[in-house]
Amino acid sequence: MNDDYRVNFFRPRPGYMRQKVVYIWVMLTSWAFFTFGFQWLLYLVERHPNGASFLTDMTVFGFPFHFWFSGHFLIVWFIFLCFLFNTFVDRLTQTHRRRK
Repeated sequence: MNDDYRVNFFRPRPGYMRQKVVYIWVMLTSWAFFTFGFQWLLYLVERHPNGASFLTDMTVFGFPFHFWFSGHFLIVWFIFLCFLFNTFVDRLTQTHRRRK
């Protein structure tokens, strides 16, 4: 039996660990894309010298779009990603538990 218990997040062992790290990277990437990518999108599409754009002029449920996106959508997106990650990891754990 191999007593090597080292864990490397950037070079995981094949099987369960590698698949779980892939799930983590996908979730972190999608979180970062929506959180930081939207800020870059606002910067890229600004059309006025004062920083206004069609995204800041739009309203959703009576709020400016950028406020609704940051204050409401990102929170719901984070909760959805947590739910999705836990569902995937539970399914992955069940799959690898059955194999042994």
